[in-house]
Amino acid sequence: MSDTLAAPAGTITPEIVAEHGLKPDEYQRILAALGREPNLVELGIFSVMWSEHCSYKSSRVHLKTLPTTGPQVICGPGENAGVVDIGPGPDGKPLAAIFKMESHNHPSYIEPYQGAATGVGGILRDVFTMGARPVALMNALRFGRPDHPKMKHLVQGVVAGIGGYGNCVGVPTVGGETNFDPAYDGNILVNAMAVGIAEQDKIFYSAASGPGNSIVYVGSKTGRDGIHGATMASAEFGEDSEEKRPTVQVGDPFTEKLLIEACLELMASDAIVAIQDMGAAGLTSSSVEMASKGGVGIELNLDNVPQRETNMTAYEMMLSESQERMLMVLKPGREDFAEAIFRKWELDFAVIGHVTETGHMVLKHKGETVCDIPLAPLADDAPSYNRPYVTTPPPAPLTNVPASTDLAADLTALMASPALASRSWIWQQYDHMVMADTVQIPGGDAGVVRIHGTNRGLAVTTDCTPRYCFADPFEGGKQAIAECYRNLVSTGARPLATTDCMNFGNPERPEIMGQFVGCIEGMGKACKALDMPIVSGNVSLYNETTGPDGIARAILPTPAIGAIGLIEDLGQMMTLAFKAAGETIVLIGGNGTEELGQSLWLDVLHGRREGAPPQVDLKGELESGGVIASLIAGGKVSAVHDISDGGLAVAVAEMALASGIGAGLSAEGDAGFWFGEGQARYVVTTSDANAVLAAAEAAGVRAQLIGATGGDAVVFASGATVAVAELHERNLAFFKDWMEG
Repeated sequence: MSDTLAAPAGTITPEIVAEHGLKPDEYQRILAALGREPNLVELGIFSVMWSEHCSYKSSRVHLKTLPTTGPQVICGPGENAGVVDIGPGPDGKPLAAIFKMESHNHPSYIEPYQGAATGVGGILRDVFTMGARPVALMNALRFGRPDHPKMKHLVQGVVAGIGGYGNCVGVPTVGGETNFDPAYDGNILVNAMAVGIAEQDKIFYSAASGPGNSIVYVGSKTGRDGIHGATMASAEFGEDSEEKRPTVQVGDPFTEKLLIEACLELMASDAIVAIQDMGAAGLTSSSVEMASKGGVGIELNLDNVPQRETNMTAYEMMLSESQERMLMVLKPGREDFAEAIFRKWELDFAVIGHVTETGHMVLKHKGETVCDIPLAPLADDAPSYNRPYVTTPPPAPLTNVPASTDLAADLTALMASPALASRSWIWQQYDHMVMADTVQIPGGDAGVVRIHGTNRGLAVTTDCTPRYCFADPFEGGKQAIAECYRNLVSTGARPLATTDCMNFGNPERPEIMGQFVGCIEGMGKACKALDMPIVSGNVSLYNETTGPDGIARAILPTPAIGAIGLIEDLGQMMTLAFKAAGETIVLIGGNGTEELGQSLWLDVLHGRREGAPPQVDLKGELESGGVIASLIAGGKVSAVHDISDGGLAVAVAEMALASGIGAGLSAEGDAGFWFGEGQARYVVTTSDANAVLAAAEAAGVRAQLIGATGGDAVVFASGATVAVAELHERNLAFFKDWMEG
């Protein structure tokens, strides 16, 4: 053993251990694993690999309960992204969709532009690392109160960062969601999703193999940005969040574009054994994951790492999270071939080590061995906690429900609120048409991109209703999956699979852990019932902020779900816009007893967030979804929209706004009927109402004629009226007034 490994007694103090985010008992595990005291490099490596962000130590035991397999699944959780079968491409070769969703929450609060931009860059690398060309981006954003002094700056920065990176790298952003709630005042959420397409026989994995094979570093040079980013992402915020700015990475989308092309060119050959992007924890996590998955060892010479700053230490190089970097294991003798490709694309290329049989990570720097760690404790044997939790008590029943005195006024107020205001100010900053395969742009139930060279498409959506999850985590978890299902079905897609981004507070608080467990249980039940396995994902914990009063306030439990579905014939794709006047509007699904618990109507108009959220009947979801699918396939409907936030009246209004065509609503109903948020429901328009009603009756699904399209206003049976033009103006006003004010 080199003297460099023998840290002088007392060098690693309890204060230094705490600064690295490690608990005293975890440090004792490190001592046991090494049989000695670690040096600072080794301590840093343990700290990032055992961080919540990298190890999932508080969530692994529960994540294992989720359904992750199915006939459509090629690769489930454990790789850079999930992989599902999407059938033949234009040349008949079987294709796969590769997709994942990840968080970049803490960095985006500290430095919104770069935090969001590098979130996009990182999720793209997860996808093209596996051999896929990225074809679509999505995002799920949560912000605090619009009148919070920092919120305008945060929204502007995050949106600019997403657009700045995605637009420049040339991948369309085809949809997403943005919500506001005071619970996110001190801890916003930026969740990014990417989807790519690859040939099934050209999918690449990360397990290293072949002792003696070269380990190659490609992409950008390593700098000091992002050091301890993974550790920072695994801790709650305090008043010192601004001081953490140096832990935020800096992205370069133009380099990422070069990296995509260079990697895909090399992947067309037979040179690659394994490949992994350098994401959280950078060179440390990528090398550890590759070696541990392959059951091999790894030796790196850090002198060979391309560096953009002088006098970088081994600690800095191993923990840097500089962007646009990849690690590869190459087949023997293929180094020169690979280097020529990366040099052509003006990217760095360096052989920095080799695969070994030792089962250890060994690092050399300036002639010294600066690290020698057995890999098992860093990866498979990392801490895993079954933390105590308290089940969220059932919400009290909703009582003293107010009545609506003017349905049109209520609808207008809802459509003008931050909760439902048009997000066009956001998505108009994103290039959603680049690559020329986007066939449904943001603003609908799901984004849709053509599978290039075919008449088939992928529908992509993100969804979650955090206020439901807070009131009842189990039902909220179910609902997040069910709404994704409905959004995909509404476009004419067959739902395939999901990815998750689990955003929660401090798991060491039993009530927070109870929220996590409840949401996981609900999600798992819905995924199984709706045949939408979770094939990839991310967990982001410690999303809470300690205020000046010393009280830690957590975000709402936010299990954001991303999902994809397959449209076999884009000629049958549905959108939500009314298509013509004189068509019948039909409500399909539900049980006819809509309640207002946890509804936007109750929250926005009456300042009450009370009662139970709507219950999710998974059998009903399948039945009503099946009716919608059959109606679309049979050409019996012209527009489809699922019912979610704001209820039936809002769904109708959104269809009217998308088309400019009004609606005469003949159905009689109270606030519960028009604004209740009961699940498993859709609004469709048709010129053959009898066929629609017959199809629903045959399936045992409720269906009700509620009105007809036409005119220039939404008119309720009571006579309450609001012009479509006024709704449009009020719907656009929030972002326009806020951003221009």
